[in-house]
This record gives sequence, C-alpha cells and structure tokens, in this order.
Amino acid sequence: MASKITIPSVKGTREFYPEEMARRNFIYRNVRQASEMFGFQEWDGPFIETIDLYAAKSGEELVKEQAFVFPDRSGDMITLRPELTPSLARMIVQKQGELAFPVRWWSFGPFWRYERPQRGRSREFFQWNVDMLGVNSPEADAEIIAVAATFLKLSGLNSQAATIFVNNRRLMDAQFDLLEIPIDKRMAISNAVDRRTKMEPARWDEYVLDLGIKQTQLEGLKQILANYNLWQQSEELVRLFTTLKALGVNEYIKYDPNIMRGLLYYTGTVFEAFDISGSVRRAILGGGRYDNLLRDVGGDPLSGVGFAMGDVVVGIILQEAGLIPAFVPTPAPVLVTVFDESLWMNSYSLAADLRSAGLKVTTYPEPAKLPKQFKFGDRMGMKVVIVVGPDEAAAGRVTIKDLKNGVQETVIRADAEKVVREILERA
Repeated sequence: MASKITIPSVKGTREFYPEEMARRNFIYRNVRQASEMFGFQEWDGPFIETIDLYAAKSGEELVKEQAFVFPDRSGDMITLRPELTPSLARMIVQKQGELAFPVRWWSFGPFWRYERPQRGRSREFFQWNVDMLGVNSPEADAEIIAVAATFLKLSGLNSQAATIFVNNRRLMDAQFDLLEIPIDKRMAISNAVDRRTKMEPARWDEYVLDLGIKQTQLEGLKQILANYNLWQQSEELVRLFTTLKALGVNEYIKYDPNIMRGLLYYTGTVFEAFDISGSVRRAILGGGRYDNLLRDVGGDPLSGVGFAMGDVVVGIILQEAGLIPAFVPTPAPVLVTVFDESLWMNSYSLAADLRSAGLKVTTYPEPAKLPKQFKFGDRMGMKVVIVVGPDEAAAGRVTIKDLKNGVQETVIRADAEKVVREILERA
C-alpha cells in the first residue's frame, strides 16, 4: 500500500497550532495595551501592493532581493508587503487635509520577506508598527520610545533583561564632520560600525581602513564609539532623556554611540532594543525620527517618528525567559456532557442558558460514555463538568463536578450558573 504524501508548508512560513497562536496573541495583547495606553489608534494597510510603491520609497535591496514579487493576471507586478511605511505614507497623503495632526497610529499584521530562514528570522512574520506624524520634537521621540519600553514592561522583560539603546543622526553627523569623513563614505562607515561586534578588532580596523579613510580618522571614530557621555553634547538628547525620566521609563534607556543601523534613513533620534540576558543576539525592535516620509509619494513635508517590532525575535526571548503564560487548551472552562440521544437537546439547552449568562461553555458534540467525556474535559484543561442524566432530567436537576478536587453535587438546574461560578472562582 502506497504511503500518503504530505504536502509540506512553504519554506520560511509558520504554522500556528493553538499553543503557538496563544503565544502570538499574548504578544498582540501587550502590543495593543501599550499602544492604547498612549492614545494611539489602530490601523492597517493592504497585504499586497504594487512594486512601484516600494521602488519609490524603499531601498533597491528590498525591491530586488527581499520582496515576494509576482505578476497579477493583468500583468502588473505586485508584491506581498515587506514593510508598512510606504503604505502609511500613501494613506496619509490621500487624506492629509482631513486628518487631525499629530496622527498617532499603530498596526500589527503579517509581512513577507524573501530571506534565508534561520533562528529569529522567517519569511513570514507579524510586525508591530507605531508612528507619530506631524510633530517634530525630542519629547515626541521620547513618547514613542516610552511606548516600546511599556511593551517590554507589560511582557515581563525588566531593564536587566532588555535595554533600548539610543543615538542621534545629527550628533553623529557633527562628529563625522569634525573627523572630515566624506559624506559619500558615511553609509559604508555606519554599516561597518553596525558589524563591529561581529568582527575581531584588528580585522575590523583593517576593514574600515579599506573603505578609504585615514588612520587618524579611524582612531577618532573609535574614540567617538567609546564615548558614552557624548549625548551630553546634543540638546536633542538632553531633552530626550529628561522626558524619558518624566515618563518613568528611563531605566530601560541607555545612550550608545554604536547604534548606527538606519542612521542615514533617520534624520534625528535613532534607537534599538536588545535582549541583554538571553541567547538572541538580534534587535527586538528599532526606529527613529524621519522627516522625509511623504516626499517620495507626492505629499507635503511631514515630520514623523516611529518604530517596528517583529514577533519572531521577541517571541523567542519571552519563551526562553518563561514569560509566556501557561497554555490553556480551551477558552471554555465548562463542559456539558451529552448522556444519550434522548437528552442531547437538554444538554444543548443548558449550555445555551449558561452562555447567555456570560459563561464560556463547551458541549460534547455527540452522545458518548461519560468516562470518555470526562477524560476529554480533563485533557482540555476544563474546570467543571456538568452531567444531565435521566434521573437529573426527570427531577429538573444537574450534577456538577469540580475537576480539580473531584467533588460533585446535584443541584436544581436554576442554580447551575451560581454553583459553576463558585467553582471557577476557587479554581
């Protein structure tokens, strides 16, 4: 007999069994709470877009190498969205004259990038995006960072487990000016700084010199990267840290001149959060201030600040730290059994009455031996099982069993809700 062929899932995609879905929902609940605590509105954009949108706003690498691009039936080139910023820009431009600024928006949805799957990175992921548009101040930057810090706190990650490192584009440009580093080399230098921790010191020095800077410039650069008090020379960062203290999240924040990722995209504040106690050596989230969001899609100039966080890395971190709540196999803690066919509708009616009273109830879907139904209830983590047998039905009563301690009692049907609630309160 030929064996059945199981068609595998697409490489880099994810399957969410109930336990994995519960983990994703835990992240989503904290994302929602952190966002709404600061007054941000939820929104979303299309899951597919024309590739032209990203060609106008995003880098060539994303368009040509990372996007899932394909022709639709009319021949137009479209893509599964690899990021949300271009959609945000277009949607703001379309209603720029109608919106109340500053706009405070957040979103949590699926994205796709054609990357090599590895630990902490998949081709399909969910991402939290938070943006504040129409205001340009270090205080607004601080509030965005505080949203991120609040998420970490809500998720159980304290400041010894996760830290948000901050830098500033204008501050670093001023330092590069002092070193006379040519503008056309700054992106390569910034990328080199981002790779510094992954290379041996001597090899990194050689790598940077090969980019075409002088030995004196290299030594000056290393002095800048070692100066953790450099932020005091930036009025923006002084105001930022003052505001973060007022917002009560300053214990999560540190200045780090080595934060360079996206430095040439952002125009002011830049920040990244990292797990500093676990095994994941990748950023949890990252963002910063941008002032050119709408320019490339035909809108009026508009300042903004925001960040993005994927669910894969933070999910691993929370799992390793034991911060994901214990998995509960069912959201319904009450099981109503079905004794036999003659009492089937009696059980369904009881379950409906309990649901109308606000309880979450599962009804066994067919008559079966009671031990089988009790075993199902126990395996699903239910707290209460209710039996309506011939004797109970004839007397207008039900038998209720507390699965935790094994105690059961028979009560009139009208009291079932009260007794069930008492058991659930003790559980």
